[in-house]
Amino acid sequence: MKIAIAQLNAAVTSIEERKSAIETAVREAAAQGSRITVLPELALTGYGAGSTITDHANEADDADAIWLNELSTDTGSALVAGLAMQRDAQVFNSALFVTPEAISATYDKIHLYGDYEKSLFSRGTKHSPIFEFEGLKFGLLVCFDVEFPERVRDLALRGAEAVLVPTALPKSDGGAFIAQNVIPVRAFENQVFVAYANHAGKDARFAYQGQSCIAAPDGTFLAQASAVTSELIFADIMPGNFEACRAQNPYLEETRMFPGRPD
Repeated sequence: MKIAIAQLNAAVTSIEERKSAIETAVREAAAQGSRITVLPELALTGYGAGSTITDHANEADDADAIWLNELSTDTGSALVAGLAMQRDAQVFNSALFVTPEAISATYDKIHLYGDYEKSLFSRGTKHSPIFEFEGLKFGLLVCFDVEFPERVRDLALRGAEAVLVPTALPKSDGGAFIAQNVIPVRAFENQVFVAYANHAGKDARFAYQGQSCIAAPDGTFLAQASAVTSELIFADIMPGNFEACRAQNPYLEETRMFPGRPD
């Protein structure tokens, strides 16, 4: 299965302009044969939009999800979008898996990063569902979640073959380390593919690391984006190509669970 990551330009702050950029990227990815296009965290509003994010979530209701579903239907491909979702008078930092048929999966970010996110969002309380698309099993995380090893391990133990991660990784030495080292390690130690979709450039509040990537179960990069610009990257997700790696590194089979602190 061919998948794509759409690394978006953070300097584009108008919601309508961002939706236009998303549509262009998804259509181009589908034209090049991608079956899934992964977008960054809070892709529709931009990550640094502050209270505009929650205002838009409250006003949009289901309109954003409907628009994404229509885009998926028009292109005949699936997509993963990071966006704010309002439910039960709370706003969550969410990821949706959208197919031409439906919104197939929803996940709310569990690990909110810093005071900025905690001032805007409620914390998610449920693990990502494992969902199947065209014969492969997937899970969702959002940004900071993937930096907690147990989150990816949970998905892998429940059968995920690939983890799709919208992110808004800030530009820093630590950000470079995460993009270049943590993501391939998560793939390797859990024997899964990890697709990590970031913003590039900067908005009024933050500068972003870029360096979106798709990592394979052997810890190699199948595709990497630059640190500075919007970009589409592609990779083929073929679990059968990595059976030897799984046999040599049976981390999932040898996992032993120990008592830990409750959630």
